[in-house]
Amino acid sequence: MTEPQVTTPRKTTVRSLTGRVVSDKMQKTVTVLIERRVAHPLVGKTITLSKKYHAHDEKDEYKEGDLVTIEECRPISKTKTWRVTALVERAKAY
Repeated sequence: MTEPQVTTPRKTTVRSLTGRVVSDKMQKTVTVLIERRVAHPLVGKTITLSKKYHAHDEKDEYKEGDLVTIEECRPISKTKTWRVTALVERAKAY
């Protein structure tokens, strides 16, 4: 007798990044700049690479200059596949 195969759901790890909000001019969306430091493959010098992500901000509570954590989610729009999960540090008011 053959027993039916029982499949267990795979555990997926959710990608999360920390970066600075550089724009909050759109409704329910913030632009987050992620900077990472890597060694140049030929020279060996440390260089900073940056990339901008659009992230979903449901309550429009994050402002320009805030340090936030974003995580990958289902596609919300053409360019938005990330959502803001936590505020790490509030921007300094001048």
